[in-house]
Amino acid sequence: MKNMEWRGVIPAITTPFQEDLSVDHAFLATHCQWLVENGCKGVVALGSLGEGATLSPAEKTQVLETCVKAIGDRAFVVAGISSLSTTEAVSIAQSAARAGCHGVMVLPPYVYLGDWRETKAHVSAVLSATGLSAMLYNNPVAYTVNFVPEQVQELLQEHPTLHAIKESSADVRRVTALRAIAGDRLQILVGVDDLVVEAAGAGAVGWIAGLVNAFPKESVDLFNLAATGKAQEAFDLYKWFLPLLRMDTVPKFVQLIKLVQEEVGMGNQRVRPPRLVLSGTELAETKRIIADSLATRPGK
Repeated sequence: MKNMEWRGVIPAITTPFQEDLSVDHAFLATHCQWLVENGCKGVVALGSLGEGATLSPAEKTQVLETCVKAIGDRAFVVAGISSLSTTEAVSIAQSAARAGCHGVMVLPPYVYLGDWRETKAHVSAVLSATGLSAMLYNNPVAYTVNFVPEQVQELLQEHPTLHAIKESSADVRRVTALRAIAGDRLQILVGVDDLVVEAAGAGAVGWIAGLVNAFPKESVDLFNLAATGKAQEAFDLYKWFLPLLRMDTVPKFVQLIKLVQEEVGMGNQRVRPPRLVLSGTELAETKRIIADSLATRPGK
């Protein structure tokens, strides 16, 4: 198995559902292959965008197995590890290793907001559960837990398999703060779609992206332009992309991104309750934004 590389554009993939809301494994495989063929370095499955909280442990394992089978060793498969309990989180991580995943993305526990001692114990248990390369997920906006640079450094010192962080604080200063404190020991990937150019300019080496599920080529081009310092070209593409990228940063980001996938012919908008598909004015306005973007798509 190839060693995990935390660089470039790695989509946080959606989980496709059939009409009965069972997982559509055939389309999942097709989607993974399409993303890789368009330049993505791999996929992160079972994250928030992947509606991981609505999937049973057995379904999670099956999703990972499908991704690994679809991609093989052409790219990387990362498992999002999130749970209400530490025991279950450890079990999911071990299932990911057995399924052939290349890495894990470790989230703080759902619902219970512990202090640093408790949060560290949870994360440490997952990091120690396998030998897989790990990425810590910092998203204080969504999960309230905020892994500050000093805490990240503490985890780095104790866990040799922790190699990366998905930084979704929406504060670009955090990228430079982490670089200053961790140096080359930590790969920093931006996890907020409408901050990608700024984060790449500050030194982020990768992007765990959302709208890439529908626009992989544009996402890869945008990150590469930003990472190589082609400021004007990056800004021109960013300006076009921003109305779509902003859909990644609101509560209904799953419904929005799945709708964009449907509109470009690569997926459908089905979601599992408690989420419901968009309707009424919200649906009409979103479709208008998507139509405008498609009408002005670069290279159209």
